[in-house]
Amino acid sequence: MKKVILLILFGIFLTGCFNNKDLPFNPEGYRTIYLSRTEIEKVVFTTPQPLKSPGKIYIKDGFLFVNEGGKSVHVFDNKDPVNPTKIAFYEIPGNVDIAIKGSILYADNGRDLLSIDVTNPKEAKILNRLKDIFPNQEFPLNTGVSFECVDNSKGIVIGWEKVTSNNKNYNSSKFNCYR
Repeated sequence: MKKVILLILFGIFLTGCFNNKDLPFNPEGYRTIYLSRTEIEKVVFTTPQPLKSPGKIYIKDGFLFVNEGGKSVHVFDNKDPVNPTKIAFYEIPGNVDIAIKGSILYADNGRDLLSIDVTNPKEAKILNRLKDIFPNQEFPLNTGVSFECVDNSKGIVIGWEKVTSNNKNYNSSKFNCYR
């Protein structure tokens, strides 16, 4: 009896992400967005950019560091909290999360972990890159969705884009996985 229960539980576990070919056609799904190792490593510290989709916020010595999931970190001078001023933009492809300890900003960069000196946030510099610390994303965070199965030979997954069969540039028959 225990073996039967274990087999059933194992079968349920395997259905967490499975091939979608036997499900009815669904014109909506998620396209995998990849970048090459070279593109991921192009981290740029530049002038302020518009904030489109803010994420986590960290406060350090009168500065605000605002993550914009999948793309970047915006830096604001917040010494006058009524009028924060944009001072810098850190373009970090594949960045989803940030943390700060002391004067070091830690940021994921695709599968890598960056340590960035933000002693002077206008002149940030990378101190260290630990390669392949994080696993490649294998599926979107959403559940109950169809999506392209990940092909690691295409690069590092940095996100997912919702598309439909109405999109002339996309063939929705590629939604061959389900979660």
